[in-house]
Amino acid sequence: MFKQDQEIFNILLENVSEGVIIVDNHQKIMEVNASAECIFEYTKAELMDRGLNLLIPSSYYESLSAYFEKFVKRGKRRKIGGAVDIYGLKKDGTIFPVEVELNPFSIYNKTYVMALIKDVSKKKAIEKDLMLRTRALQSARNGIIIADALKYDNPVIYFNTAFQELTGYSDKEILNHNCRFLQGKDRAQEPLKRLRNAIKNGESCQATLRNYKKDGTMFWNDLYMFPITDSNGTVTNFIGIQNDVTRRKKAEEEHHHLATIFNESLNEIYVFDAKTLKFVNANYGAQKNIGYSLEELKEMTPLDIKPDLQKVAFKKTIDVLLKKNVEKVEFETVHIRKDGTKYPVEVHLQLSNLNENNVFVAIILDITERKNYTTRLENTVAERTQQLKIALSKEKELNELKTKFLSLVSHEFKTPLSGILTSSQLLSKYQLAEHQDKRDKHIKTIMDKVHFLNNILNDFLSVEKLESGKVNYKFSHFKLNKVVNEVVYNANMLLKEGQKIKYPEDIDDLSLYQDEKIIQVVFSNLLHNALKYSPEDTVIDLHIKQDDKFTTVIVKDEGVGIPEKDQKSIFERYFRAENVLNTQGTGIGLNIAKSHLENLGGTICFKSEENVGSTFIITFPNTAQQ
Repeated sequence: MFKQDQEIFNILLENVSEGVIIVDNHQKIMEVNASAECIFEYTKAELMDRGLNLLIPSSYYESLSAYFEKFVKRGKRRKIGGAVDIYGLKKDGTIFPVEVELNPFSIYNKTYVMALIKDVSKKKAIEKDLMLRTRALQSARNGIIIADALKYDNPVIYFNTAFQELTGYSDKEILNHNCRFLQGKDRAQEPLKRLRNAIKNGESCQATLRNYKKDGTMFWNDLYMFPITDSNGTVTNFIGIQNDVTRRKKAEEEHHHLATIFNESLNEIYVFDAKTLKFVNANYGAQKNIGYSLEELKEMTPLDIKPDLQKVAFKKTIDVLLKKNVEKVEFETVHIRKDGTKYPVEVHLQLSNLNENNVFVAIILDITERKNYTTRLENTVAERTQQLKIALSKEKELNELKTKFLSLVSHEFKTPLSGILTSSQLLSKYQLAEHQDKRDKHIKTIMDKVHFLNNILNDFLSVEKLESGKVNYKFSHFKLNKVVNEVVYNANMLLKEGQKIKYPEDIDDLSLYQDEKIIQVVFSNLLHNALKYSPEDTVIDLHIKQDDKFTTVIVKDEGVGIPEKDQKSIFERYFRAENVLNTQGTGIGLNIAKSHLENLGGTICFKSEENVGSTFIITFPNTAQQ
């Protein structure tokens, strides 16, 4: 039948691209086309009238025969090899995958099957390669996405499991969306500009971005994006490889923070090699305080900035760290700056590791202020101790003075009171007229003693007022000669035999605006002391001078003088020089005079030589400052 219609079959068979094999219902090959010859590498003559098993691997004989019989009975077209792998057998024994479409037909009451065969070796290889690549992409630890560059807004058309696990978004939220959803509202990042420009220009780009998971957690995404082009150079897709570098980023930030602390710390921090001892690094604080640049320090060792430390001693110090006997060494030393100045430091030294090499890290504290404070504290303690000693000494001295004063007061009061009592008793015995001289003598004695006691009481009252601050000065205008006359008049009654007072000259026109009573008290104290401590037949010389601002009074005597050792204490309350202890006196007159003068803005000083005499000089303002 086929021979009779050979021309028609030839035309049909040769125009079909697939391999065509026609078999009868007994699976005997009745016809093949050129494509089938090429696929199986047999000639047509070698295949004609042969069984179909010739082209099938032996392991498929039984199953194929059973399938063929069922297929013939059903009589329906059927394609096999899509879901189930089937294989053909070439002449040289090569087994290869094929897809087969079976088409039954009948001619002249005979059934035939035309098999259309495709060699799918390349297709299967491509599918296998794609499958392997897909599995590789799915198993990759990095997040991977593929975007369609030919569609508007570059939507995501593929993502792997790692990407979904990393971000937490669902399939629906990822596919067909631009991956900008990963930035949330944080879209003003500088690296995004470079990424957008690269996509626009179809170029590769690497950027580290702040991305956000579905739950809002921020993570640092190290993205590498590159384009895929077709044979015409058109960018068809973009592949993005993502890596969560949050830990690395935090580590970098911590490292940067620590580096910032190191560089910006005002404390000196040095790093030097454990073997050569040469400096490897030094922070800003070190360079600023020591005065050397980092380049200069790298040519130096710690010994170059420690003038008082020898290499042997330093080696011993760091050896305990190298042997790991201790973790840290602390000590104080002295550093020398580039300009030659020295300063005390406290060193904290530790062993560390840099690029697998042992190094020492030294943190240096400038303890100049601490040392200064310690010195100041020590000086203060010494000063306070000295002050305390002085205070104790003064307290002791004051107690001695008080004891002396009480003894003195007892004596000063007892002696005149005894004289008053004696004179009073004697007065009663002298009743006759011829006894008047004796009565006058005793009356004068009583008056002198009462006057003396009155002066003592006045001095005590003045001391009490000065101590309590209750002194109220009463200022007025008065002539200076009025005060001088009263003081000299009263003093004349105390003159010893042969004593004279030389009255000052040219004072009639001198005036003051002061407390008249206080000036008189001060003047009287000095003049009475001069008379009291001068022997008979001596002269008390008074001089007074006045300029535009001050009045100066000079009282010079020829008395016993003040011993040099007692001169420093002569103005202290209750103090009396050793050479006048047997002379009546309280030791408070000069103290009162000095206090009043200082309150009025004046001064008092003296010159004295023992057994020669004393000169006291007082100066006070002509016009009191109220």
